[in-house]
Amino acid sequence: MSSDDLSATRRALHGVAELVMAGPEYRQSGTIRLRVSPGGFATVAAPGLRVEGDALVTETGAALALGDATCAGLARAADVEAGRPEGLYSDGSGVGLDEPLHVDPAAARHLADCLAIGDAALRHLAAEVTPVLWPEHFDLGITLDEVNYGISLGDSAIAEPYAYVGPWRAREGAFWNVSFGAARRISELGGAGEVVAFLEEGRRQAAR
Repeated sequence: MSSDDLSATRRALHGVAELVMAGPEYRQSGTIRLRVSPGGFATVAAPGLRVEGDALVTETGAALALGDATCAGLARAADVEAGRPEGLYSDGSGVGLDEPLHVDPAAARHLADCLAIGDAALRHLAAEVTPVLWPEHFDLGITLDEVNYGISLGDSAIAEPYAYVGPWRAREGAFWNVSFGAARRISELGGAGEVVAFLEEGRRQAAR
């Protein structure tokens, strides 16, 4: 799995999350929240759609290959109206409705594994809060006491999946290593236990 495959796959999955899942979900059920599911992610309300590996699984159980598909084509096949949830945010995936998607199966599995690690870690950190995969930045997160905790699948600043702690008010100290707070690559941390340890340390540091 190359860095180019990872980047292209992340962009494609972000596009599907935003244009094929969150947009239709918003128009039908009034929410853009997504959740982690086995092998990928899913809507929390109608329409019942999920990404599993490198396929979109529809409400009827049909598995639609993502590779070389388009979001417009996937939406038609899933019988939903393609498009972003309009009027809610200014950022997004940047993926066009008719843009061919590049999805590398190994990269898709890696990203799904990172989401699963993040979901387990966040639920351990705060069992009473349900993690949300947001379609705007394609990150999984929760908020506790005006501090955001989560997992990003990568962005322009850090090109691979990472865990983060983002206080609403800036903190000072060696722990805080990025402009928005603290971030550590999942490849450096390892499994869910190490991600939990990082998030818990972030919670302690933020409380100082």
